[in-house]
Amino acid sequence: MPGLLGKKIGMTSVFSADGKNVPCTVIEAGPCVVTQVKTVEKDGYKAVQLGFGEAKEKNTTKPMQGIFKKAGTTPKSHLAEFKFDEEYNLGDTITVDIFSDTQFVDVVGTSKGKGFQGVMKRHGFGGVGQSTHGQDDRARKPGSIGACSYPAKVFKGMRMGGHMGNERVTTQNLKVLKVIPEHNLILVKGSVAGCNGSTVLIEK
Repeated sequence: MPGLLGKKIGMTSVFSADGKNVPCTVIEAGPCVVTQVKTVEKDGYKAVQLGFGEAKEKNTTKPMQGIFKKAGTTPKSHLAEFKFDEEYNLGDTITVDIFSDTQFVDVVGTSKGKGFQGVMKRHGFGGVGQSTHGQDDRARKPGSIGACSYPAKVFKGMRMGGHMGNERVTTQNLKVLKVIPEHNLILVKGSVAGCNGSTVLIEK
């Protein structure tokens, strides 16, 4: 799918034509530089690798420095591959203009990390009052997790406490409210996973 790398700026709201206040997320999409062009003959598939965000040369490996030098661009901090119908060459710049005639996009981000959380925050268990999973005397514990002497084990996927957040999250079919090419901005309706300033991936 065609797309771009970008940075989540934050959330705001705009008024629609009928006067409704619509919440939206502002994303700085691109400009992205073509750092590699994958071909069927050489790589077995067709794709375009895009680079976004500046990186220091001292923090870039020698092989990656060679790739950026061949493309005639500075080292980039984030790379991603997209499938375009159009033909692009090394060093070409792709801007937010590719979304000017697009109504809906998918946005991929990394959700905020919440650390180690218990079952009430992580899975919405009821605790005291609802007493889910046989729990009745401790407020926020999961309660019994075992079955019986058969199967005498805990099945995989049991909802328990653990690491919450910091996962790849795709939000599909977000309506494009506005594209501002002069500032490389795109406004999409609703929320996008991740904190302000985090890198996101926008696909048609």
